[in-house]
Amino acid sequence: MAKDPKECAVIAAKVLEDKKGQDVVILDIRGISILADYFVIATGKSSVHVKALADEVEKKLLEEGYVLRGKEGYNEAKWVLLDFYDVIVHIFYTYEREYYMLERLWADAGRLEFSSNK
Repeated sequence: MAKDPKECAVIAAKVLEDKKGQDVVILDIRGISILADYFVIATGKSSVHVKALADEVEKKLLEEGYVLRGKEGYNEAKWVLLDFYDVIVHIFYTYEREYYMLERLWADAGRLEFSSNK
């Protein structure tokens, strides 16, 4: 369990935007899934960018005291999943995000607004 899932999701989203992640969204899945409370979704422009985004999110959230339960897809860098218990961060390469369309799959989820530093 993340110490504050909402704060964790917002921190992750801000890091992704600061590092030029595209189309960053936070889905509030609390009422519709037992998997987590929030999904944070972003797109990277290349496999190198996807890895850099994942590295920055992981580093920042660990610094903030959140615990990384698991990381998947890092070597391929097409869809990296970072599991912080109640917050799951999905970082896609462009084509994978278009193919899997998590926002459509989780269409019943609300979106959590966050203010970026832009």
